[in-house]
Amino acid sequence: MNEQKPASDAKVTPVTGGLMQGKRGLVMGVANDRSIGWGIAETLAAHGAEIGFTYQNEAIERRLRPLAESVGSNVIVQCDVEDEASIANVIDQSVSAWGSMDFIVHAIAYSDKQELKGRYIGTTRDNFLRTMDVSCYSFTTLARHAAPAMTNGGSMIALSFSGSNRVVPHYNVMGVAKAALEASVRYLASDLGGDGIRVNALSPGPMRTLAGSAISGARHILRWNEKHAPLKRNIQLSDVGGAALYLLSDLSMGVTGEIHHVDSGYNIIGVPFPEDV
Repeated sequence: MNEQKPASDAKVTPVTGGLMQGKRGLVMGVANDRSIGWGIAETLAAHGAEIGFTYQNEAIERRLRPLAESVGSNVIVQCDVEDEASIANVIDQSVSAWGSMDFIVHAIAYSDKQELKGRYIGTTRDNFLRTMDVSCYSFTTLARHAAPAMTNGGSMIALSFSGSNRVVPHYNVMGVAKAALEASVRYLASDLGGDGIRVNALSPGPMRTLAGSAISGARHILRWNEKHAPLKRNIQLSDVGGAALYLLSDLSMGVTGEIHHVDSGYNIIGVPFPEDV
């Protein structure tokens, strides 16, 4: 099977009158041009969105800034999601630049790489708490600060993974954090629905990303998914970008509290067919 090129290999040309024309928002968690967050940002920009970005440290800023500038971004702000004041500052700077916001993309997760090996039972308390803080609670904090800036309603999405509801080798504490994140999506959707703000999550299949490479046995997971998913392929950045475009645009005005799978259909498989094993 020929591997498709990731969306970031193709030049994205902004369009006039796209699905996101006139909409402004933040994409948080872009580390490089293979990040899922960047795949989403490219697609949104191609449909007319005005996008701001955040970065954690100087090393990430050096990789992010050329990407952000390539889609005309003028909001590029440092953010430590473990610091509520830092999150508040990002929203304040975004509102200062735009007046209001329309969307948020939370593509942020963390766990000690050494604890994404072996068994979940070996998770330390310190790593459990930090993983939950960065990977789950930060989305709730972000929603709390961003919601008042969405004066005309809006849409927020977070990124999950199938390890939230099924055991994936070595995903360990990240699976627990993603399960909590999905529950948070439902509660936030209920809290903010009256304000016209929709909250959903995307659950992409395994991909060749910097974050994915931290999981021990990532190559095995990629091969297994490609072989047993109904579409017989792994997903690309453009697949996730298209799904995000749907959830962040007015096309999904009646959709909130959902966990939307973008995994070539792998989530529907219980036991693979014998001929595929």
